[in-house]
Order: sequence, then structure tokens, then C-alpha cells
Amino acid sequence: MRLKIIYSVLVLTIISAFTEPESGSTNNANNSASANEIYDLGLHELPQVIFWRKIMNLHKDSCLVNVHHSRTILATMHAGTWYGYQPEFKGKILDSFKRIHNIIDSPRIVGTMGKSFFYNFEKVAPNIPLGISEFEKNGVDGWYAKAILLIESPNQLQKSPAGAYGPFQLMKGVAKNYGLKVNKKIDERKNFNRSAYAASMLIKSICIPYAKMMLDEKGIAYNEKDLWFRLFVMHIYNAGAGNVKLALSAIPQPSPGMGLIQQMWVTSAGRFQTSSQNYSQLILAAFLEYDERIDSKSKK
Repeated sequence: MRLKIIYSVLVLTIISAFTEPESGSTNNANNSASANEIYDLGLHELPQVIFWRKIMNLHKDSCLVNVHHSRTILATMHAGTWYGYQPEFKGKILDSFKRIHNIIDSPRIVGTMGKSFFYNFEKVAPNIPLGISEFEKNGVDGWYAKAILLIESPNQLQKSPAGAYGPFQLMKGVAKNYGLKVNKKIDERKNFNRSAYAASMLIKSICIPYAKMMLDEKGIAYNEKDLWFRLFVMHIYNAGAGNVKLALSAIPQPSPGMGLIQQMWVTSAGRFQTSSQNYSQLILAAFLEYDERIDSKSKK
């Protein structure tokens, strides 16, 4: 009897070794790249995050009139009407908004068009687990793959005005540095696996090391798994290490943790301007939108 029990345990151990997912599997990777931490930290309540979620659901015919530095929404308007106003008339409207909302200083007020056409999370959903898997094969946190895929090119392969291309929006020089073929006849940036490899190498060999170096120089403690650290790394992926360093140097007293990221949202330096400030705001909003549209539905 005892031998039968030992034999049974041995069989179960062997079976579990072949059936249990590995630590780097897609299932575990998806869990680690969820929106749970954003909710736990209360970041879903930040006005900037709320603002970008609305933009992700708003048709391009509409725009949100907002205070740029805080993303406080003042009104929803027809985009063509807003952008068609003459400066003098628009100034009168802005004065009215300031009175209504009791704005006594002179903040920059802008209109931001809806981008529901761009943030097609349903279309990019099948690539999320693939991207996470490819990154983790290269020893890189799959969270980064999900962040990039959600905000860089979620609706279709396209080339940015700066020349970035592919699902991970790689510049030509970066792609070539990591062995991708980019010439008149072939552009491997459109190949998902090859592009994922180059993007993960960029994160691994440039973005994370530079993030650590900058934070060490400022005496800011960090943990690589902290959400704010990963957002800081993504700013480097987007704007480049040099511009992020300029932005960090422009902050008189950098705050620790998520406070630093929020300081970067209102900091301009070098080429670290509006689109760079928005980058981590968009990541937070995109994770929440993806959780509501895709992840939550798949769990039902």
C-alpha cells in the first residue's frame, strides 16, 4: 500500500512538472501586466488619467477644452467649431470659461481632439500576450511590451512623423543597432517578433540602465518592479535618455516615487515637451481602458 502511495505521488509530481506554466509564461505575464496596481494606488482618479480615458473614447469630430497643465476639462465642443474660431473670439470664450470655473490665473487652455479611432484596443488585443512572451524570452518585464503596444500603434502599422515604424514604433537607427534589416527592399520593423526583440533590447540595454543611473545621481531610491519606475523607463523609451535627463534636472526638488512622474507631467526641457509629458499619462489611461474593454470581459 505504501509503495502505491509513493508511486502515485511520484506520477503526480511528474505530470505537474509538464502541465504547470513556467514563471515566464503568458498567463503569469498577463497577471503582472494588469491594471490592478493602478487602481490600488488610486491613480485612476487623477484628472490627467480621467482626461485621457475620455479622449480614448471620444470621436475625432469632438474635442475637450481643458486646462493644459492639469487636464481639467472645461467643456466638450465640436472640433471643427473650436478650431475654426478666430483668435479674438476664442479669447472671449476662454475668458468666459475662466469666469465660470473661477480660474484667476492665466493657464494655457487648449482643445484636444477625440482619438477613439486610434485607440483600437480590440484590434491590438491578440498581440498583447505575444508581445509579453517575446519580451520575457529576452529577460525583460512583459509589462513594457503591453505598455508600448497599447499606445504606440494600437490600430494599424503606421509611420510616425519622426520616422518610427512598426508595432513598437522603432526608429530606423535603433532597429539596425539590434540587427533588423531596414532598407529600400525590406523593413523588419513590421515583423512583430523581430520588432519585439529590438524593442526589448532597447529597454534592457539602454532605457533601464540609464533610468537607474539618473535616479542614482539624484539619490532617488527605486525598485525596478515599482510602477513609477517602469513609467520613468518608458519616458526614456519615448523621449530619449538625454531629454529625460534634462527634464529631471529642471525639477528643483524631485519627489520620490509617483510624485516624480507627476512632476514630469508639468516639466518642459529640451525636446521634453507636451507629447513627452503626456506619455506616462497615456500609459495609465490605456491600461485602465484595456482592463475595462478586454480583460474584464474575458474574465466573465
